Amino acid sequence: MTFTEMKNGQIRLRILQLLAQAPGYQANDGELSGMLKMCGHQVSHDLLNTQLSWMTEQGLLSENTIVGSLQVVKLTARGEDVAHGVVQVPGVQRPGPEDSI
Repeated sequence: MTFTEMKNGQIRLRILQLLAQAPGYQANDGELSGMLKMCGHQVSHDLLNTQLSWMTEQGLLSENTIVGSLQVVKLTARGEDVAHGVVQVPGVQRPGPEDSI
């Protein structure tokens, strides 16, 4: 596993965990960018949008674009299972026993 693959897996897990805590299990890309930064992940808008698209393709998120370029994503039941470590998806880091949501 490369450093980039490991970092992407960490970012994807953190996005799922953040959405699992968000009201309505959803957030827009600007909110996610800010929350990731607070968690120590400096992520460009391009990288974040790439990650969100990948996660949507995997069935972890549902995605809607509203009000111009504002991208809103919502956690799916499968995404919640991955966030809690119930299901494993290659490309998403598995949460450790010390990870709390």
